[in-house]
Amino acid sequence: MDDGHIDVCFFNGAIRNSEQREMAHLLRRKSKVLVAFGSCAVTGGIPGLANMSDRKGVFETVYLDNESTENPEGIVPQPSSEVKEGTLTLPEFYDTVDTLDQTVEVDYYLPGCPPSTDLILNAVTAIIKGELPPKGSVIAPDKSVCDECRFERSEKSITAVKRIYEVEKIEDRCLLEQGIICLGPATRGGCGAVCPNANMPCTGCGGPTPNSLDQGGKMISALASILGLEGEDKMTDEEVDALIDQVADPLGTLYKYGLPAALIKRRVMK
Repeated sequence: MDDGHIDVCFFNGAIRNSEQREMAHLLRRKSKVLVAFGSCAVTGGIPGLANMSDRKGVFETVYLDNESTENPEGIVPQPSSEVKEGTLTLPEFYDTVDTLDQTVEVDYYLPGCPPSTDLILNAVTAIIKGELPPKGSVIAPDKSVCDECRFERSEKSITAVKRIYEVEKIEDRCLLEQGIICLGPATRGGCGAVCPNANMPCTGCGGPTPNSLDQGGKMISALASILGLEGEDKMTDEEVDALIDQVADPLGTLYKYGLPAALIKRRVMK
């Protein structure tokens, strides 16, 4: 195909290795319109949590230091290997997971894991009718998951954070008010709030709300408010630490789908 031959390309997946980077550049050249499709392409997705390590650390965990792995020779994947038939090659595995727009120019964004059928239909309809929003837009509503949730919201104040399995009975009210971390306030809507409406907390696959620089940062602010940390100056360090320690796996909770797109996108490896 000539460059620019494809009218619209929906690109799914983050950039983890050299083959994916090559495909991103190739499809960018061949496409008039490039859409980042799904959480991995838009914000890095769950694979982006590997940015807490690097290639060496990932390979050690997967191929060497793992109870389910038997690898006495300590073999790990190499970009090229010589065998009697010639040279075998594999894509280079990068230290850092990148989003699509950290790799090539992106025209539109369609978030979600996966994007909801309504969002996909709206995007395809807008393309067919020639009614696409300005370049760089997220093709999803400018509202949060909370705005689509069936639960009523009120002034929230909790004294303890609970995981979903620790709650004996889910009440018919805001999950945050029940002490369950729900990322609805910090997550863009368009999904119909399917998770909260099924009594499961939002985990943030829709990416940050409009005008929010960092999804996890916004949720940290919301949690600080409902946990009473605005009165932190009256609390001892031990009391503050005890509240914060109630959030199990803060990174996996607050940046489950968006670490590569966060203000601090990876751990510094020394």
